[in-house]
Amino acid sequence: MTELKYLPLQSFIESSFFTKLSQLKLDKYKLNTSSQKINGFLPHPTKLNKFNDTPILNLDSDSFDDPTVKDDSKVYVYGDLLNVNTIQEFKSLDKQKLLYDWGNELFEKIVNQEQLSYLDFNKFFILSFSDLKSYKFYYWVAYPALSSKWIIEKEEDVPPETIEIIELQLQQSYAQFYQLHDSKTKDSTGESKPDTFVYIDSSLGKIPSIQLKNYLYTLAIKNLKSVDLIIYRKDGTSQKLSLGCESLSNPPKCTGWERTNQGKLGPKLADLGSLINPRLLAEQATELNLKLMKWRIAPDINLDILRQQKVLLLGAGTLGSYVSRALLGWGFKDITLLDNGRISYSNPVRQPLFNFKDCFSSENQQGEFKAIRGAEALKEIYPGVNSKGVNLEVPMIGHPITDETRQRTNFETLEKLFDENDVIFLLMDSRESRWLPTVLGAAKDKIVINAALGFDSYLIMRHGSIKQEDGDRLGCYYCNDVVAPNDSLSDRTLDQMCTVTRPGGALIASSLAVELLVSLLQHPNKQLVKHNESTKIGEIPHQIRGFLNSFSQTKLYTPNYSHCSACSKYVIDKYNEDGWDFIRNCLNNHEYLEEICGLKKIQQEAELATEQLLQDLEINDIEDDEEWLN
Repeated sequence: MTELKYLPLQSFIESSFFTKLSQLKLDKYKLNTSSQKINGFLPHPTKLNKFNDTPILNLDSDSFDDPTVKDDSKVYVYGDLLNVNTIQEFKSLDKQKLLYDWGNELFEKIVNQEQLSYLDFNKFFILSFSDLKSYKFYYWVAYPALSSKWIIEKEEDVPPETIEIIELQLQQSYAQFYQLHDSKTKDSTGESKPDTFVYIDSSLGKIPSIQLKNYLYTLAIKNLKSVDLIIYRKDGTSQKLSLGCESLSNPPKCTGWERTNQGKLGPKLADLGSLINPRLLAEQATELNLKLMKWRIAPDINLDILRQQKVLLLGAGTLGSYVSRALLGWGFKDITLLDNGRISYSNPVRQPLFNFKDCFSSENQQGEFKAIRGAEALKEIYPGVNSKGVNLEVPMIGHPITDETRQRTNFETLEKLFDENDVIFLLMDSRESRWLPTVLGAAKDKIVINAALGFDSYLIMRHGSIKQEDGDRLGCYYCNDVVAPNDSLSDRTLDQMCTVTRPGGALIASSLAVELLVSLLQHPNKQLVKHNESTKIGEIPHQIRGFLNSFSQTKLYTPNYSHCSACSKYVIDKYNEDGWDFIRNCLNNHEYLEEICGLKKIQQEAELATEQLLQDLEINDIEDDEEWLN
């Protein structure tokens, strides 16, 4: 026979708890040192996982407010906060007397009240001092536990049918400790069975949690000295113990001060000097999901490489807005938006970086510039981002030069932005506007992610690298074309001037584009990766084509076309040789580009082949007619 042991409760207090405490201390509590009602929570016993091997009391900023909407994944417990005004008072208070007073409060309830809830047995207390000048918080948590000594006389497994009864009860309502059978039940010999009680453990440790101690004390003080106890845990380690009470303290002896991480009795210190700045708190909260992914799901994922990337978004409209938000979620810190459009009244409902007030400025009687306002909005969402907006019109093939000084300046600015950034997103709303960025991306060997929308379809693709070997090089946006891109913007009707798509398509396409980039960055070869290779978090396809009308999605692969009008060796070599002169000639005459890349010759050969085929068909027809005439 061995004495029953208990697993101590531990506290996990988020920094937001102390941030809220400092605010309340300044605005509400001031010099008032009376106890303040707070609450915490334990994970619900049906939600425990393998990491919950210790009972954890959680507190955060919500602990100062009584939860109006209960979360089914939590078991709420209540406590008192005693926040003193000086460090001397914190040190000089008689901690043993405080614990005795708190334990005696529970003892009086046990003796004088007929029914108690689990909230009475699990009440906790916090003694604290808030040094708001240096943002240091001294605290000590107590869980008063009344002493009684119980001996384990017998241990056995819990029958499956009993487990089913307990789990059914848990589904209906939560009770941490309750009686399972009537005390008058007889056994096979006719003798009365001991009372059987159920304790729902608050952790998956092999030793029952400390909360059990107060329940057993209550049984002992009410003269139940021999009981059967079922300790329920959802992981299959439930136990049935036959217990006998060997001794009981009356008046009660009380323990319960939390020990430090070193196992010593003493207070803890939360130094939030570096965290109390709201920007730093925002950064900590923003990275929480990423850290949880790394710790629990993908321990090998490289988050640092995401923070190191400088990302250029060409287009700050619907796609640009959603892509930038997804980049923030992944922890990208350096984002540049480029666009030359203004915010119109149709934009805010589809473009989450903008609001109604951005559609009209009293100063210029027009909407704000998308790129400039978008960069400001990103900083308002997350101050830690280094976001910039560039108001610039990208020179487009098929649109002849009208102001060479201005358009060459735009080209040189765009070229400089490509040099300064690591990743380029093509998110514009016309085909020809993507040509020059595709050329620059290939020539400078940048990671280029392209996202394009149809009415109910979308295309996500990554461009290949000029450093990929022949046969492995992936195609670009133009590699399937047999003609150079041309003007598609002039003389358009209203429905053609707007990007007419199903609203959800942009969200899906944007998220896929960012996820494709993240997967790509997890591979050591980055843009040199072949189609459908894998990384630590999944595959890296070349293209993703989706269709909302059928809710389907396909991964495709297109090799580089040796005569492509944007990424072929002919085009890249000519750009590297002549720079702006080459670009100007292409803008003025798309047939010049077709001549350079060889598409013109292929078209001519195709026309000659067609003429020859027609001639052969005519000769065959004449011979067939002569055969009939003869």
